Amino acid sequence: MNSDMLFYIIIGIIVVNFIKDKILDALNAKHFNDEIPEELADVFDKEAYDKAQAYKKTNYRFGVWSSLFSILLTLGFLVFNGFEFVDNLARSYSDNAIVIALLFFGIIMIASDIISTPFAYYRTFVIEEKFGFNKTTKKTFVFDKLKGLIMMAIIGGGILALIVWFYNLTKSQFWLYAWVLVTAFTIFMNMFYARLIVPLFNKQTPLEDGALRDKISEYATSVGFSLKKIFVIDGSKRSTKANAYFSGFGSEKRVTLFDTLVNDLEEDEIVSVLAHEVGHYKRHHILYNLIASIILTGLTLYILSIFISNPLLSNAIGVEIPSFHAGLVAFGLLYSPISEATGLIMNYFSRKFEYEADDYAKNTYKAEPLISSLKKLSKNSLSNLTPHPAYVFMHYSHPTLLQRIQNMRK
Repeated sequence: MNSDMLFYIIIGIIVVNFIKDKILDALNAKHFNDEIPEELADVFDKEAYDKAQAYKKTNYRFGVWSSLFSILLTLGFLVFNGFEFVDNLARSYSDNAIVIALLFFGIIMIASDIISTPFAYYRTFVIEEKFGFNKTTKKTFVFDKLKGLIMMAIIGGGILALIVWFYNLTKSQFWLYAWVLVTAFTIFMNMFYARLIVPLFNKQTPLEDGALRDKISEYATSVGFSLKKIFVIDGSKRSTKANAYFSGFGSEKRVTLFDTLVNDLEEDEIVSVLAHEVGHYKRHHILYNLIASIILTGLTLYILSIFISNPLLSNAIGVEIPSFHAGLVAFGLLYSPISEATGLIMNYFSRKFEYEADDYAKNTYKAEPLISSLKKLSKNSLSNLTPHPAYVFMHYSHPTLLQRIQNMRK
């Protein structure tokens, strides 16, 4: 096999993946007008249903054009030796492999962010604004972008620099050191993400004393769950959509409720949502996901270590001087079908875990408040109630609303 053949394989993977995604999107769009199942008949009134239909169609059209632009840009960058240009530009500033790698990815990331920003702006300030979801100010939008870039430079750049250093030091054994590094970082972020990262973007305040906190505490005590940290986050700062999540381990475990969720749901419904999140913890889903992520990372790094020293990888994307950073890009493109397959497996287990967490909430609290809360959240976010089964299989990490309700009522 030569570099030209690898080049065409990469092009083929990108094109086939694009076609597959567009077919799935089209199949899903054809189900937008399906009759609403009887169990979900009370989710939308006529006005909300029409609004949901318009929202889905608008997002579908926007997705088609933005993804078409993205693939044309990617293919053009490959065909016209964009990676070689960036590599030469990075090498013009330094001879150090670590510095070159940081400049190489830094240039690509910044350019990508600049190009994608108009699409993000349009989605936020045109589509989300039109349908009443957006609460983000232009100032917040800009600062979110800047904070994201700074974090990527510090955290992403630091990890990349260490991995390149490991590679230069140990060659084929670098994957072991990189695996330890990424594993330590993953565990650290699982523990302290809510304490260290979230405050950079959102304000978190402890849930105030009152009837809701008393109900939550009463429920937690009834299932033997020690829960002292319950926070409310100002999600309404950016959107009217609601959410809740569980994070951390041991003394760092906490439940975070979006203020939009607290405002939109009744107290019993909020407790049922929290019971679902406790179910994830009690059924060890967070630990299982963490272990699976660590194993998959180790496997990916090991496979990377087998091929990264082969100059064909760098040459396949048009980079003349073989390097770790160019090989990493080519490997990522070639590895994407395997990554998608593992993603399907992870999504399957994620949907299974959601059923188990729903069952836990049903058995330790009540099913109906959770059902009504899911219906309200679906209405408020104008969710698609009739997705195509193939689209669900490929993309959904949660079962559909209908599947969850049927599971809880059976």
